[in-house]
Amino acid sequence: MVVRDAPRLVDTVAPPHGATLNVTLRRSLGRFDLLMMAVAAVISIDTIGTVAAGGGTAFVAMLALVVLFLVPYGMVFAELTSTFTEEGGPYMWVRLAFGRLAGALAVFFYWVTNPIWLGGTLAALAAATFSQYLLDLDGNMTVTWIVQALFIWLAIAVAIISLRRGKYVITVGAVAKLLLVLLFTVTTVAYALQNGVQPLAPGFFSPTLGGFLAVAPILLFALSGFEAASGAAEEMRNPTRDMPVSIAGSGLLAAAVYLLPVLAVFLVIPADDITGVDGFMTAIATVFGVYGPAASAMTAIAAATFIVVLLAQGAAWMVATDRMQAVAGADGAFPAYFGRFSPRFGTPLRVNIASGVIATVFMTAALVILSGADGDAGSLFMVVLVMATTTLLISYLVIVPTMLALRRRYPDTPRPYRVPFGWAGAWIVTIIVMFWIALGTIVAVAPGTIEGMLGLDYDFVDVWGLDQVRVEAFTVGTLVILAVTALAGYAFARVSARRS
Repeated sequence: MVVRDAPRLVDTVAPPHGATLNVTLRRSLGRFDLLMMAVAAVISIDTIGTVAAGGGTAFVAMLALVVLFLVPYGMVFAELTSTFTEEGGPYMWVRLAFGRLAGALAVFFYWVTNPIWLGGTLAALAAATFSQYLLDLDGNMTVTWIVQALFIWLAIAVAIISLRRGKYVITVGAVAKLLLVLLFTVTTVAYALQNGVQPLAPGFFSPTLGGFLAVAPILLFALSGFEAASGAAEEMRNPTRDMPVSIAGSGLLAAAVYLLPVLAVFLVIPADDITGVDGFMTAIATVFGVYGPAASAMTAIAAATFIVVLLAQGAAWMVATDRMQAVAGADGAFPAYFGRFSPRFGTPLRVNIASGVIATVFMTAALVILSGADGDAGSLFMVVLVMATTTLLISYLVIVPTMLALRRRYPDTPRPYRVPFGWAGAWIVTIIVMFWIALGTIVAVAPGTIEGMLGLDYDFVDVWGLDQVRVEAFTVGTLVILAVTALAGYAFARVSARRS
């Protein structure tokens, strides 16, 4: 990837009126910091078990999407992140391309994805890991709630402290993630040499259309978000050069970190025993048997490391996306109360706290509403993960086309990285990315619809482990509440702006 130096955006395109922040931002993120932030945030170690549970079809689909989705997706965002380098990233792109209302809706869904994911998925997985490998919680819902709440607010605390300090916590989490995956992969080889591997059924890696549709939203979620750090663009030392390199480097790492462990899981755990909620840790506990008397201690250390990795993962997303929502508030697309940064920490404290509250509420609702269903922890985990996936994919339906719109609106703005082959290349990569995003959105919002149109069998309870009414009431109801909240916030901000 060739990246050329370019003047700052503010030299060529004025930022939207009202986006001025109340603090002076400090440039503390270098190229290595951005790479570690991407590794910590975007490489979702919590989805390894979910991908593995999809079997050979999911593995082949992931391999195909690395080429057919991740590459063009990386091109789109390499151009955007290196050209339009204002704080707030995706909000500013949509604001410049389509206006304040579109920016308000897109960034709200992008932002709220992460409290939902933190509270409903990461916290649940952390608590399950803690209970199984460190200290048994004995299924006590009150104790489980306390553990998950503590996890949530520790992640929020990392987002609240100044970025020049918080980045070290995120880097530790990123390095721990890579080391854990590396240790697991190497240990799997030792385990295979000592004990052999699981026999894979003939045609295990032969993909099916129905199997692909079932895992498509999760795979797209796992391969998305490499642009998230642009939310802190004005806190980077050189975003025009460093963001494209970060996207390329973290994309390559993501492909390896997903594919190698998933393949290793296949080799050590019977296909029928792989679950999305704890597939990765189950595989670790299995292969660590090669360490003999030290196996229990090694597994406990791995479990503790896994929880730290999940914590850094959630915190990294909060660091990036909370800034986007704060910039929306400063620009008048959300109540101005949320548009202020803390003078002490230089972070969007009010949005950070809002994220923690939403994550806690969502975690509580998920425990209370869904735990009473005739499903297990894996079903709960899957429903909440798909909910987070849905909100992110919906935001991309607006964010991705900004690359084309901004080329037309600001053709003379220097672009350090430009999608190759002119307008034809720009249209091709945008259409490809939009196709996958639209497909994932439809499958996530209306599961079984495309399968029915194609004449494929689809048993909702068999796929989800829960009845259709409960799942769709939870997902669609949540989407309606979020859309109404975003619109109400926008309307309140506009009325307040007119009065003042």
